[in-house]
Amino acid sequence: MFRVTRQYRFAASHRLHAAGLSEIENQALYGKCNNPYGHGHNYVVDVSAQGPLDPRSGRALDVRLLDQLMAREVIAPFDRRNLNVEIESLKDVVPTSENLAREICRRLKRNWKTVFPGEWPRLEKVRIFETPRNIIDVRTDEIE
Repeated sequence: MFRVTRQYRFAASHRLHAAGLSEIENQALYGKCNNPYGHGHNYVVDVSAQGPLDPRSGRALDVRLLDQLMAREVIAPFDRRNLNVEIESLKDVVPTSENLAREICRRLKRNWKTVFPGEWPRLEKVRIFETPRNIIDVRTDEIE
């Protein structure tokens, strides 16, 4: 069994602000990330899938197909966007990197079988590097 990880990049902005908290509570919880004007990140997203080696192609994953899926479901909708305002599914949650990872995972899972209709490869994990020090992993079997 092989695990293949492919890396992607996009830039987006957000403001960490919980509607149920006061301005003071939000500032205390999120600090500089609560800036009313928001702030941006150059996100790096790793997508991992696993599967056996295909004897015909010698690969466990057709990265060209994954690239197309990521371009359509993640890069085009998220790149150069304000996550709080322009991404419908993030409007009612704080657009933390954890919630962003969950949303990316949902989008990939929802469309995975249209691109990879067989038993293999299986989507395994999404990892987001918000910064070099803030790295979030979500296993796809943990997301509905």
